[in-house]
Amino acid sequence: MTCDRNPLALARSFLFVPATRPDRFAKALASGAHAIIVDLEDAVAPHDKGSARDHLANAFGGFDPADRARVVVRINASGTRWIADDLRLMQALVAQGLRGVMLPKAESAAALLALQQSLGAPCGLLPLVESLAGLDAADALAAAPRVLRLAFGNLDFQADLGLACDPDEAELLPVRLALVMAARRAGLAAPIDGVTVNTRDPARLQLDAARSRRAGFGAKLCIHPAQVAIVNLAFAPSAEELLWAQRVLAAVEAAGGGVVSLDGRMVDGPVVLLAQRTLAQDRHASSAR
Repeated sequence: MTCDRNPLALARSFLFVPATRPDRFAKALASGAHAIIVDLEDAVAPHDKGSARDHLANAFGGFDPADRARVVVRINASGTRWIADDLRLMQALVAQGLRGVMLPKAESAAALLALQQSLGAPCGLLPLVESLAGLDAADALAAAPRVLRLAFGNLDFQADLGLACDPDEAELLPVRLALVMAARRAGLAAPIDGVTVNTRDPARLQLDAARSRRAGFGAKLCIHPAQVAIVNLAFAPSAEELLWAQRVLAAVEAAGGGVVSLDGRMVDGPVVLLAQRTLAQDRHASSAR
């Protein structure tokens, strides 16, 4: 189940930054992104894995405590030759306030359980679904201990299945829906959608982010700081949504709880939860500004 006190549960934008570029860490944290993902995996060449870990280890302790809570580290996949060293570093960083670890190529709950046990302390896990095997295991991944949110690796997923999607990725709509449903069944925060690769096409990014939100996602991965503001706005509650949420909670409070009617529609537990989440997203956005 999701941990509501973890700020990553409400984050709408996750900005990747290579662990080999410590000069970009502060810029990423100041970009307006609700969270940053320091990448030890795809963005780091095999011969740079050790130095990437060193850069992260040296920098993390110097982050403001509030910024440490906004950092996710994408480690290398289970079974790779780098995972043991990654886990030793994660243990040290969790002790210093790291709140999120992303596991790429997540395909089994057993791997997540092993990661959770290795960390030895509360830390949100974000399994990245990038393959058919990961999709098949989505319910098990979502239900694993300490999983905070699911994330979708749309590019690797296409490669795994040999898909050649158009920019609108219509072929992936069933996959996105399956991830949203898996998250809902497990009671997790809405999942994180994949990247938009064109960093110079804000219109494409707006369309992609709007599609993600319509599909039930609550956040999106970003690969460039210029994408952050567009993503934040796309997932932000509108003025109409905020007003609706306020009216829902006011109606429930006035009735003393239970099921009430608002504008001719029944307001029950799930509706109240949606209203609470809507207002919580707005508070989170305000605190991030």
